[in-house]
Amino acid sequence: MADVVIVGGGVIGCAIAYHLTAAGASVTLFECKEVAGEASGAAAGMLAPLSESPRPGPFVELCLASLSLFPALADALREETGIDIEYLPSGILRVALTEDEERELRHRLEWQRSLGLALEWVDGEALRRLEPRLAPARGALYSAQEHQVSAGRLTQALAQAAARRGAVLRQDTAVTGLLANGRRPDGRPSGRVTGVRTSSGKMSAGHVVLAAGPWTGAFARRLGVPLPVRPVRGQMLALADFALPLRHIVWGEAAYLVPKANGFLFVGATVEDVGFRSSTTVRGQRGLQRGARGLVPSLAHSKVASSWAGLRPASPDGLPILGPVPGWEGVSVAGGHYRNGILLAPITGRLMAQVLTEGKTEVSLAPFSPGRFG
Repeated sequence: MADVVIVGGGVIGCAIAYHLTAAGASVTLFECKEVAGEASGAAAGMLAPLSESPRPGPFVELCLASLSLFPALADALREETGIDIEYLPSGILRVALTEDEERELRHRLEWQRSLGLALEWVDGEALRRLEPRLAPARGALYSAQEHQVSAGRLTQALAQAAARRGAVLRQDTAVTGLLANGRRPDGRPSGRVTGVRTSSGKMSAGHVVLAAGPWTGAFARRLGVPLPVRPVRGQMLALADFALPLRHIVWGEAAYLVPKANGFLFVGATVEDVGFRSSTTVRGQRGLQRGARGLVPSLAHSKVASSWAGLRPASPDGLPILGPVPGWEGVSVAGGHYRNGILLAPITGRLMAQVLTEGKTEVSLAPFSPGRFG
């Protein structure tokens, strides 16, 4: 029996295992494929809290809190596992190619300056000095403190660090159901989750954490609880053979460009509601290439080295889903992170470990409660 069983070996599940083992908990993590085998391994690795935050509020505050944890986390993971998560201070240029895009970015600048990040509007010669290869643009919102990591390396490092502290990683082992007892007076399920049923047998647990990405909602439905997490496909590609690397992450309306430590340039990402189909498409890849050329015209001569897709877990309101499953004891959820799973992994792992081991958290989880869908 484990103190905690975690369902899902993506970056969120591995971050929770990392923080729980640091607190002394006995943890078993089940992953039906391999660690980082789904969206966590497919992500570009941007740490970009301002990209997904249209307004002030608890979500952007959570993102910024997580961003602040990365420098120390990168050092700790390197020391514990020898893995360099490639934490790079790239900074981000959000480029306006049209008048409407400039208006939107300048509006964001007005309120985002109050968040404490170093932000400035750059155009003309100042923009050309930052990125000489950019297409002619009306300007760009420059954020020097938003950075990047290798998503796959981060996930693997969290998993290995947790394993070194005693966590059991059960890869290639699918969780097929939850063990539970009790029913409500109306006959609907209720009570306590006591463990999991897997492809290799049953396992008891003091607590179960559902962190299975877009598959999380299926487990909750078996408990009679609505957790509407859906898959959103994101296609990406990597470019090689370009003359000069970019100095910054470049974000545009049609694509973003992420220069990686291995010399490749990642181009992302589509947003497609196509269910659980995770294959790439000719249309999607061509759209990414057009978007890349629109930002940096010389990329038209670059070679596509590889392409891939991942299924990101999205919630209806765009916010993560964190905390105890309503109506049940012994089970919590950490899901719905959509395009911010890499960014939010450190704070999610920390807060979920706090609520499970201390019964309280340093940041309120109320805005992200699973009960908001009930």
